[in-house]
Amino acid sequence: MGAMSNGAYAAAYAQSLSDPDTFWGDAARAIEWMTPPTTVLDASNPPFYRWFTGASLNTCFNALDRHVRDGRGDQIAMYYDSPVTGTKASFTYAALLDQVSRFAGALAGLGVTKGDRVLIYMPMIPEAAVAMLACARLGAIHSVVFGGFAPAELSARIEDAKPKVIVSASCGIEPTRTIAYQPMLDAGIERSAHKPDAVVMYQRPQLVADLSGEKKWAVHEWTQLVADAEPAECVEVGATDPLYILYTSGTTGRPKGVVRDNGGHAVALRWSMENIYDIHPGDVWFTASDVGWVVGHSYIVYAPLLTGATTILYEGKPVGTPDAGAFWRIIAEYGAVGMFTAPTAYRAIKREDPDAKLLAGHDISHLRNVFLAGERLDPDTYHWANDVLHCEVVDNWWQTETGWPIASNMRGLEPMPIKPGSPSVPVPGYDVQVLDEVGAQCDRGNEGAIAIKLPMPPGTLPTLWQDDARYVSGYLSVYEGYYLTGDGGLIDDDGYVYVMGRTDDVINVAGHRLSTGSIEAALAGHPAVAECAVIGVADDFKGQIPRGLVVLKGGIDASTEGERIARELVQRVRDEVGAVASLKQVDIVAALPKTRSGKILRKTMRELADGKVPTIPGTIEDASVLDALAGTLRHTVH
Repeated sequence: MGAMSNGAYAAAYAQSLSDPDTFWGDAARAIEWMTPPTTVLDASNPPFYRWFTGASLNTCFNALDRHVRDGRGDQIAMYYDSPVTGTKASFTYAALLDQVSRFAGALAGLGVTKGDRVLIYMPMIPEAAVAMLACARLGAIHSVVFGGFAPAELSARIEDAKPKVIVSASCGIEPTRTIAYQPMLDAGIERSAHKPDAVVMYQRPQLVADLSGEKKWAVHEWTQLVADAEPAECVEVGATDPLYILYTSGTTGRPKGVVRDNGGHAVALRWSMENIYDIHPGDVWFTASDVGWVVGHSYIVYAPLLTGATTILYEGKPVGTPDAGAFWRIIAEYGAVGMFTAPTAYRAIKREDPDAKLLAGHDISHLRNVFLAGERLDPDTYHWANDVLHCEVVDNWWQTETGWPIASNMRGLEPMPIKPGSPSVPVPGYDVQVLDEVGAQCDRGNEGAIAIKLPMPPGTLPTLWQDDARYVSGYLSVYEGYYLTGDGGLIDDDGYVYVMGRTDDVINVAGHRLSTGSIEAALAGHPAVAECAVIGVADDFKGQIPRGLVVLKGGIDASTEGERIARELVQRVRDEVGAVASLKQVDIVAALPKTRSGKILRKTMRELADGKVPTIPGTIEDASVLDALAGTLRHTVH
């Protein structure tokens, strides 16, 4: 790579690309198999590369049973800390295994078997992790939907995954309000052509759902169902069988179901914990995220438990529950040696407590590393965190699709110098290259499209759920033999990667990837809207925030009706997409800039809004439209 590593990293990286069979075959020894792998990389059907074809295992067994068998039964597997409800609990490996095997028995009693889908729509409570692991135990495929996603988003996922059972909770709890899940779940099921056989509802005391009333599906209360269930044993599944589907925003309306397999996922996550995150069996690890996002799947639930570490499930915010010292309390109280969250969380803490006065009284001297991912870590936030915490602050870059880091500083394998603004170097297994328009490698230091040469390592998506064609067209079609990340950037002379931002129409709001298309669809549904565009504008706090630009239908007077329509549009996006979209600014404009073929110039508008000199394509239909918009675009309400 560059001159920054002559040791363990350089050797591991070189071997992972030149001899992946040996490299990943060795890593696979950390997992317990029912049928050990004889094939490591299966390249028989490119571009659909598979890992450990023919081998079999159970992911839940590797996350729970084996640790109990090997003497970790009394170790804490999970701490639950919920400042929004004033609740704390801890679960040993033995206790968590008991809960998971009983809930797996309950699901089996509802007819769930290997290969069936189970949709999980829950807040950050231990039962969400129990439900995920119970599915893995049965060989069922879970699809977790972020608790609080609006009915339209929920129904699209129900329609695509066709779950036999949906597991939910009665409510989610925010610092200022309680969100009833059942009305949204019912509306989501009603909108979908597919109906589940059953819904399992976990009743939270803060808001109890009314389970009476006629429905086309059976409704069961979690506690009663589990009380009558027999514990279920682990079901043997193929390494290439799906463990879960996780939907991510596509640039078109229909969500993309990223598939994660059992074998490669277990191997990659187990390897990543020690080599990237420097987390070993018995260590305490704190990931502040949500089980609805990929970070929660990989680094709250699966990776720490596969490792035999202790994970912290935190139902709270970085600020306001009760204050900007919440993370420091958690780290001190539970003895976390590593933490992972999004840069936006640290920006929130920095904004509320710039001098880190709330750190006083919390001993965090045991904290070795803080990892930040989900959006670009700006140098300002990096320096602040570094100065305050006196530990290593590490940017890492990856995607829902990859499931684990593409680029990071390898804190366990070989710590390297940190360069603010860079997530450091490509992780072993990822052949990261920067390509120009014709697919040639860019010179070091020159910006281009970041792509990963196939095959990608274990743990990354093998395809999209029941849509091989969309997987190929969406990720593999631009450059032959490469996965297109959708991010632009460069690699410097030392081999460090710099990720400069999205090249497509997905925006990143506080670490949450949202499709501009889904927000546009909500705006376009308003009777007064003729056409609209949504762009992601740079924001110091959230990374990006969406802005809506709307052209009204003829005959509607923007001067008298505009303010009311703009308010309705903001509310409409909140109802259709969810509050997570964070759309606060809708501007009513006379026209949108387009190419002669009718493509709206979102990138050009985004550059204007970000205060850059815009690239105006030669194919623009009417440049005066852009000139008229310039003033509006340069004024963003943050």
